[in-house]
Amino acid sequence: MVLLSVKQIDGDGFLFETTTDTLNDDLIQSLVNIYNNRLRSIVIVDAVKGLATYGPVKEPSTVERIEVEEKDANIEKGPNYTVDPTGNRTGNAPDSKSVDTLIRVSKDLESYIEKGQVQRGVALTESIILDKIANVRGAVMMAYPMGLPQSDTVKIALDSDNLHGTKVENELLEAESVSLWAMGKEFERGKQVSNRLGKNEKTKVIAKLQNRGSGPPGREPIVSEEERKVMMAHYFKRQEELKRLAEVDEDDYLNSEWADNKQMKKNLQGLENVKAPGLRF
Repeated sequence: MVLLSVKQIDGDGFLFETTTDTLNDDLIQSLVNIYNNRLRSIVIVDAVKGLATYGPVKEPSTVERIEVEEKDANIEKGPNYTVDPTGNRTGNAPDSKSVDTLIRVSKDLESYIEKGQVQRGVALTESIILDKIANVRGAVMMAYPMGLPQSDTVKIALDSDNLHGTKVENELLEAESVSLWAMGKEFERGKQVSNRLGKNEKTKVIAKLQNRGSGPPGREPIVSEEERKVMMAHYFKRQEELKRLAEVDEDDYLNSEWADNKQMKKNLQGLENVKAPGLRF
């Protein structure tokens, strides 16, 4: 299998496995799907935390600040009510069992799509991401069988592909408008992966998705940010050691024979290397 390490500008990224016989168009579509579903998952995980703690989002017409809410004695408060500091959610969280399930499945999704999977050598697949998103959807349905408001971020992220109104809405990619690059060269549409990487199925390359027509992406730095920090720390430590050694060397001459102002007198008097009687060296 050909292993692609898909890097992003912010340092994020993921691994993906393909074959040399795969069409570049199909590969780009798969990478874009995973890229978008990772963004979708980030929104879901963040929104589920709010849902599990403070309940569904209020309808736009009923959103109030907490100060107003506390004075309203007519507000419906369930058995698990916890006032939302932002005033955006109803405060009616689900029961503890449902909360545990929501947190568990959302953490499972979060762990699968996190960038740490690159260091662990785990290649992502669209089917597994969708399965884990489906698990979150099932947990939400069990917690709120009557459904969530249309404006709830959890519902939007679970049911919509465009993520309209979410923080990542403008970060989504379209396969038709992006190109794939590796080692400074583009994967040409209509051709196979082998046209770019050869027939070696054990190839591993760093690749980037780029807007079409914007040219090749910037080259990867020779060393990573973490490696640079380690190198700088080592350099600083070495500089301190050299500085201390220099200071020691400046004083070492005081123990030298030529620095002894009585050395000439000892030589003239024949007192150099005088040994005590009876001692052998």
